[in-house]
Amino acid sequence: MPEAILPHALLTPAEMAEADRAAIAAGRSGIGLMEAAGAAVARAACRFRPCRALVLAGPGNNGGDGYVAARLLEGRGWPVTVAAFGPPRPGSDAAVAASRWGGPVVAPTPALAARAGLVIDAVFGAGLSRALDPEVEAVLRAVRAPLLAVDVPSGVDGANGAVRGFAPQAAVTVTFFRRKPGHLLLPGRDLCGEVVLADIGLPDAVLGPIAPRTFENWPGENRPGENRPGENRPGLWRLPALTAESHKYRRGHLTIVGSDGMTGAARLVAGAARRAGVGLATIAAPDAAAAAVYRNDLPGTIVVEEGIGELLADERRHAWVIGPGLPPAPATRAALRQLVEAGRAVVADAGALTACAGDPAGLRGVAIATPHAGEFARVFGEAGEDRLAAARRAAAAFGGVLVLKGPDTVIAAPDGRAAINADAPPSLATAGTGDVLAGIAGSLLAQGMPPFEAAAAAVWLHGAAARRCDQHGMLAEDVIGALPGALAAAV
Repeated sequence: MPEAILPHALLTPAEMAEADRAAIAAGRSGIGLMEAAGAAVARAACRFRPCRALVLAGPGNNGGDGYVAARLLEGRGWPVTVAAFGPPRPGSDAAVAASRWGGPVVAPTPALAARAGLVIDAVFGAGLSRALDPEVEAVLRAVRAPLLAVDVPSGVDGANGAVRGFAPQAAVTVTFFRRKPGHLLLPGRDLCGEVVLADIGLPDAVLGPIAPRTFENWPGENRPGENRPGENRPGLWRLPALTAESHKYRRGHLTIVGSDGMTGAARLVAGAARRAGVGLATIAAPDAAAAAVYRNDLPGTIVVEEGIGELLADERRHAWVIGPGLPPAPATRAALRQLVEAGRAVVADAGALTACAGDPAGLRGVAIATPHAGEFARVFGEAGEDRLAAARRAAAAFGGVLVLKGPDTVIAAPDGRAAINADAPPSLATAGTGDVLAGIAGSLLAQGMPPFEAAAAAVWLHGAAARRCDQHGMLAEDVIGALPGALAAAV
């Protein structure tokens, strides 16, 4: 695995357990790691004013972290009570941590939880894949004070962000070594509150044998809340560089299949593609009337009336976008197949996706497909609560990169790699922004980026540009105008 992408790795609960085991096998002390984790929890608790703290401790390692935090907070003068949902397993690191706690250990009750000034949820970690026991749920539902979660709020599945029956709302969540997918995927992301990533002494070398396949989509620099001072983090992708030898043909040529009805869609695609750096953007209009509309306000975009077959004779037309503004009709599907069979790099969106409803094989050969949840369901079936797994299955089904759009967009490659983008603002939920994303992805493909990297970069730039806009009344056109600033931030 390239060292450059290790900082962006997201670990499933099983992979995190493997990392712990590898670190211990390499000489790290299990109780030492637990002490470091508990210390990180105690530091996070000190963000709040000293008050009567209640640590809800489970019987596993998560509970062990809680015992350590309780001891350290008491040493700082906090009044602390531990409410234990069962004793730790004898001989475990958690049992050692519990033995070092000299304060009160009581039975957890809803009344006790309701009276606390701060609750530390150390009941279950990210690996819980079943519903909470009723007694645990009742205690967590009674919490009225700020809640500090250890790893994830109990009830959140760290692998996919799903809630197993019930999970409390955390003000802060402290996790260790690497984030989990459930920290970025909804609804887990919202329930975690602010996520603090703590370094507890696990070496990056343990990731080599694990070979993580899931990553946070980020171009570089430190993420907020991370305890990695001074680190210059590389990204999952690198944008094409401009050099003295660059000219418009070297920067690629993107062709967009235009509609005779919803002409605004192709215009948004072209505008986004040009702002994202493509050298040339062409709209293939279906007839003279549509061509006149396209030529009316796009002076920098080429508009042609030749058919797709004629345009394919030009080998420089390597990258195409098809679907925005087009109907989900047999003609759209036929045009899609024509492009794929000609060996072109194709971004399929909107009508080109729905034209393949119920038949994922219809997208085989497409470089990047960009469905929202409704389009995904029509082509591949409902995504369900595990969007990450659904996106991976879909990418494998048609052999291309799948961008499952949403507030927690998932980018999945057919080889199993996946990236999660969790930084897009809700203002993107407006007409035309999907066309803008398709244009950015097509632009980066035309400039020579591989499909997975092009899709991941396009999703990040899309969200970064939207964040630069006024969130009240933002239009798709505004996102296009903000792309230069987003590109500069990603370099």
